[in-house]
Amino acid sequence: MKTPLLTFLLLSLGCAQTPPDPAGVQPGVEVLLEQTPPELVGKRIGLITNQTGVGSDGVSTIDLLDSADAFELVALFSPEHGIRGAAAEGQVVASGVDPQTGLPIHSLYGDIRKPTPEMLEGIDALVFDIQDIGSRTYTYISTMALGMEAAAENGIPFVVLDRPNPIGGTIVEGNMLDTAFATFVGMYPITVRHGMTVGELARLFNDRFGIGADLTVIPVEGWERGEWFDETGLPWINPSPNIRSLDAATHYPGTVFLEGTNLSEGRGTDLPFEQTGAPWLAADSIVAEMNAMNLPGVRFERVDIEVDTAAARYPGQIIPGVRLITTDREAYRPVRTGLLLIDAIYQRHKDDWEWHVSHFDRLAGTDRVRLAIEEDALAPLLEEWAAEAERFREIRAPYLLYQ
Repeated sequence: MKTPLLTFLLLSLGCAQTPPDPAGVQPGVEVLLEQTPPELVGKRIGLITNQTGVGSDGVSTIDLLDSADAFELVALFSPEHGIRGAAAEGQVVASGVDPQTGLPIHSLYGDIRKPTPEMLEGIDALVFDIQDIGSRTYTYISTMALGMEAAAENGIPFVVLDRPNPIGGTIVEGNMLDTAFATFVGMYPITVRHGMTVGELARLFNDRFGIGADLTVIPVEGWERGEWFDETGLPWINPSPNIRSLDAATHYPGTVFLEGTNLSEGRGTDLPFEQTGAPWLAADSIVAEMNAMNLPGVRFERVDIEVDTAAARYPGQIIPGVRLITTDREAYRPVRTGLLLIDAIYQRHKDDWEWHVSHFDRLAGTDRVRLAIEEDALAPLLEEWAAEAERFREIRAPYLLYQ
């Protein structure tokens, strides 16, 4: 599946064969600057990025590309949370001008989510550099896919500056999305935890789902699939306001489903996506029940959660809650764990429970999990999902770039 340019880059840089040096992992932007592909030489570039687009020394990709001599950076495109990552979840992002470079910023998180021909006027190539967190529901990969579509439709190359999957590239978990539930929080039938980099996903999207862009992936140098983000030596930058640590990113593929219920997902607290609660929650009983399951790689702790007055759920309250604590991240399966936690709370609190039905089903990529919980029949579905994850391993195999 490798293009000639990609094969040349992989061989010349040894990115997939060289044993990783934690201090020497280079994101795709640095590889690009060392060896600019022909697709970009002398071209006018549009850059889809945010605050996570940085070199290994923390210098912004915007600044790195703006100062490069091989091409001209002429426009910026911002995803959900904005070019600097400060906008809240779901908040419309406005277009504007970057105060440091004077470049126009086109918002891709408002009424428009796909670059228009007008936005692409005067642009010879689109470049993508954003840190994903490894979950189908994270919207940055949808922004990438729509950017690829726009590039294909307007006859310009699309270049992905690859980055490591922060929660590793070996664990695959969850169901493949039912395309009847395809939305911006899940466009294609991939698993909830896909174990792929954005570059690998771009290759899969482009080929298997027929985007047909003139795609180039600039690979990470020195990264192997089994490495987690804290083993790369790269600086951690919050990819969104409520993913504030690698721990939060690790839990997120499972705790994101809390958004589709009337439980708190932790926004407005000190540990979003690492804890949940509600005023009516019998937290002691739930913690005891969850710990009794002896789920691999995780334990549960009873906590009182102080919620900020600006939070969307239970603002200004102190609510009983459950905190998830990873004990072995290689053994931990957050998707299974998160759904078992929701199931346990639902079965105990049916009178207090509320589904945000459309949002939960969008996140799950199906209505079957919600219906299974209501019928107290989650376990067989989770076994079915395990088989789906194994099928996805086979699907993704031709598109992987790293060993």
